[in-house]
Amino acid sequence: MTVTTIDLDQSVLDTAKELTGARTNRDVVNRALQTLIAVRQQPAAVERILSREFTDEQTAASVTHYAAPDIPADDA
Repeated sequence: MTVTTIDLDQSVLDTAKELTGARTNRDVVNRALQTLIAVRQQPAAVERILSREFTDEQTAASVTHYAAPDIPADDA
């Protein structure tokens, strides 16, 4: 692992920690870098998905929907 010293805007770092649930500065910076990488790689992944060809068996799959249980409203 590389050790790097950088100046960060503390309020931005604090906001990012709140939004991500990260506990440490290192964790929030790593999550930010991972998110950046994922976002930049997403278009290529979408293109790969769109270029896939499916068999008739794959496209004939069905989904069973189940009704959600009735939940009584609070009387408060």
